[in-house]
Amino acid sequence: MMAAAKTSETVKHITYLAGVLKAPRITEAAARLADQARDANWTHEDYLAAVLDREVAARNASGARLRIKAAGFPAVKTLEDFDFDAQPAVRNQITALSSGAFLTEARNIVLLGPPGTGKTHLATALGVAAAGHGHRGLFATATDWITRLTEAHHAGRLAAELAKLRRYGLIIVDEVGYLPFEQDAANLFFQLVSSRYEHASLVLTSNLPFSGWAGVFGDQVVAAAMIDRIVHHADVLTLKGASYRLRGRGIDSLPSIRTTTETEN
Repeated sequence: MMAAAKTSETVKHITYLAGVLKAPRITEAAARLADQARDANWTHEDYLAAVLDREVAARNASGARLRIKAAGFPAVKTLEDFDFDAQPAVRNQITALSSGAFLTEARNIVLLGPPGTGKTHLATALGVAAAGHGHRGLFATATDWITRLTEAHHAGRLAAELAKLRRYGLIIVDEVGYLPFEQDAANLFFQLVSSRYEHASLVLTSNLPFSGWAGVFGDQVVAAAMIDRIVHHADVLTLKGASYRLRGRGIDSLPSIRTTTETEN
């Protein structure tokens, strides 16, 4: 009876201490691991380490969920969900990049390829993996980024906005090249790229090769300067093949810009 009462008092004290530390999961972990520790003759240090390991793991998982939610992904995609059989050439490189090491080196990733080959999925999955490694990120299309920067510029706070964005370890820019930019928009996008150069990472997706970016940004000089900063420290991956959205629909491919241009000529 006395032993049971003492155990009960100890559990209450652990619960109180866990509450003070704002770590309520410690109480559950301590109780769950106590019998295992006694049966396996763990040292006090081993038991304490196991309990704290559970708390740290739970905090990391909770933090990752919050970072993923705050990133603004249109849908949560993971590398486990990706069909690498359709893109075998990039499997090893993407797997290596998922470690998040590129973020600590302020390196960029550029995913090029036709529509429907998985660029957005991979960009999102790398962002999700980065969140799991403790990095904050933001996701938006190129058009949405331009809108955000334009609003900041008109409000006289562009410099502050760029400084704020630079505090994020990862910015994902989806769909570069789907719509052309006006000159002012192109200049704003260049400032975003320039502000992050050698400071923080970008992941960009585009349906166009770099040779087609001048048409998007309306200026060969701006496009060249932008590409130079992006690729200086970057992994450039090219995805190939038909759109996964067309599988089983009797359509082999989508019209390309090259095909359209040749037809018009």
